[in-house]
Amino acid sequence: MRDPKSSAPSSWSSEEPLGTGFLGVDCDYSASLAVLLPVPYDLTTSYAPGTRRGPQAIIEASHFVELHDEELGGDFYSSVLHTLPPVPPLVSGPADMVAAVEREVSLHLSAGKLVGMLGGEHSVTFGAVRAHQARWPSLSVLQFDAHADLRDQYEGSSFSHACVMRRVREHVPAVQAGIRSLSSEESAHVKQKGLRLYMAREILGGALKPDALFGGLSDDVYVTVDCDVFDPAVMPAVGTPEPGGLGWYDVVDLLEALSRVRRIVGFDVVELNPVPGLVAPDFMAARLVYRLSGLALRSQGIMPA
Repeated sequence: MRDPKSSAPSSWSSEEPLGTGFLGVDCDYSASLAVLLPVPYDLTTSYAPGTRRGPQAIIEASHFVELHDEELGGDFYSSVLHTLPPVPPLVSGPADMVAAVEREVSLHLSAGKLVGMLGGEHSVTFGAVRAHQARWPSLSVLQFDAHADLRDQYEGSSFSHACVMRRVREHVPAVQAGIRSLSSEESAHVKQKGLRLYMAREILGGALKPDALFGGLSDDVYVTVDCDVFDPAVMPAVGTPEPGGLGWYDVVDLLEALSRVRRIVGFDVVELNPVPGLVAPDFMAARLVYRLSGLALRSQGIMPA
């Protein structure tokens, strides 16, 4: 883990303050290739609230992430990332929030930026997916999650975090990986529609090959990672923890393999629910955001392979 000041880019003097953006690097918007969009929202959280604090926790933890990525082989990714102001949370309901996220993401896609979103609860993913689909009509979605999120409604809302993949699948194809919890309603829906969910046990057992997982994806992929896909032993800071789950290398190795065969055109990391005094989950989420940024840029041929 770096000391942010000792690992600052060489163009900074020791007297200059560390930036407030992701990694402490405030790349100018016009020069950036990728932007990170914080969405501090958790109105429909159904168990432990607090995911609205996730984006800021990720940004703060990122100041201690090494700029050199040991697997991507460089620190050039840090010089092309710009951190945007947060999308203000709306109390009028999740449908309005989804629309607000869609507008904001569309604005930056129109400027030619890769957009990575920092959640916040998972409901906001639908807005980002709609924005990306408008730009890439053949879009598909790869979800890493403990939960299927396939309810039609939950607690009176069709836009709850528990419904996000039901809404997504109404618009684009999706592959769901790491699942280990679903309701009877969701199970019936899966059988009725003939959906294939890739369960956590399959991935952990090593029988699932990446080619099988990626077979249902188009060339242009949006990746959404709910932090509860990870084993709560290593990622306890989530609102709806589930026993079991994936490890760091289970997820990042699949993402690396994906970047070799598909274009990652956008992504989000959502549902971090920070625990005061417990920094490891925040740091893990920050490293995941950095790795995904680099993999996405590399998959589009923007940065070196």
